[in-house]
Amino acid sequence: MFAMTAPPLETLKAKLANHQAVIGIVGLGYVGLPLMLRFAEVGYRVIGFDVDRAKVESLNQGLSQIEHIPSAAIAAARAAGFEATTDFSHARAADVLIICVPTPLDRHREPDLSYVIGSMESLVPHLRAGQLVSLESTTYPGTTDEELKPRIEAAGLKVGEAVFLVFSPEREDPGNPNFCTRTIPKICGGVTSACLDAGIALYSRIIDRVVPVSSTRAAEMTKLLENIHRAVNIGLVNEMKMVADRMGIDIHEVIDAAATKPFGFVPYYPGPGLGGHCIPIDPFYLTWKAREYGVHTRFIELAGEVNHAMPEWVVGKVADALNQRGKALKGSRILVLGIAYKKNVDDMRESPALAMMDLLHRKGALLAYSDPHVPVFPTSEEHPFELVSEPLSPETLARHDCVLVATHHDRFDWDMISQHAGLIVDSRGVYREPASHIVKA
Repeated sequence: MFAMTAPPLETLKAKLANHQAVIGIVGLGYVGLPLMLRFAEVGYRVIGFDVDRAKVESLNQGLSQIEHIPSAAIAAARAAGFEATTDFSHARAADVLIICVPTPLDRHREPDLSYVIGSMESLVPHLRAGQLVSLESTTYPGTTDEELKPRIEAAGLKVGEAVFLVFSPEREDPGNPNFCTRTIPKICGGVTSACLDAGIALYSRIIDRVVPVSSTRAAEMTKLLENIHRAVNIGLVNEMKMVADRMGIDIHEVIDAAATKPFGFVPYYPGPGLGGHCIPIDPFYLTWKAREYGVHTRFIELAGEVNHAMPEWVVGKVADALNQRGKALKGSRILVLGIAYKKNVDDMRESPALAMMDLLHRKGALLAYSDPHVPVFPTSEEHPFELVSEPLSPETLARHDCVLVATHHDRFDWDMISQHAGLIVDSRGVYREPASHIVKA
């Protein structure tokens, strides 16, 4: 037993060191689930919180709803004591509460912190002295100390003395076989030095390397820089692709040649637009916050405009390719290969394939898709396609007027596709050798 008179920070650190701390994770999706599995793996009891009752019931049955996370891993965590719940009153039993909820954009493309604030307000009535609260959701600098800290202290708990508050951005890369939760270095910034101490004590138990920074704002900005760096460079190479296309130059040949330079160049590859929950969204979090300081982030916004325009550019290439073969886009049968936002995953968040399907549909094309990772199209009000994945065969390929490569999954038989498709529009650079029936987009 721990002495009740021990300082809250020392009590928390002792519980973490002895694996007696209870870990609470709010949001059991692409970020929260891998984190839960890692804590359970090293011997902590984990309580998972989510507002999705169906997801909670599925997890408590030992079933995963994410393709790259096997149900056997969930079942093993359940056997080790993991429990999911929709009841936030269980937060009082947790020594650590880690918030891993979405931070999307609203319809005006401005930050929507409703999930973060809603989660915090659901937790506040159940907070107690000695707990650590960590926000992992990507957001603009200032969120942790402007939105979370006042809500905690309004409950009578002084941050840095009674409760400890940190920001530690998630760095998950679903489907990447080279990295896992344990091996990806973890950034951590605290509201106070005591908060940072608590955060390091937590994450050093499950992550090989914890990288402390001076504040939560520095940690928040670090995550934005990581993703804006990618967004800007992808915007650059997408613009280069359009220039090269007009000049009759293969942009992939150019990138491969440039990448032979052993210094000063990092290869980025063009595509049909940005996808995933981070890279298409994060730049808007910074540009929105920067306006508060009188700064216009022109460079970042320009890259966003280029990337946002890519689905329409690819659809234009589809229309041109059909036109050259005497066919109109309206009424043509288009088979979209891959609707996930990147290869070898089932994650469709912000997928450019969906934007292209919307554009093609509005122009009168007859759509079908094939994606081994997404067997049934998740119909929504925004994307009302009642479709199931088409099994790829010579017959399936032959009966479509155009095959659009939107996501380059490894499970596709690219040789067979090339042999039997009459027209391929390749937005991912799968086919490097020129062919009369392949149009690079």
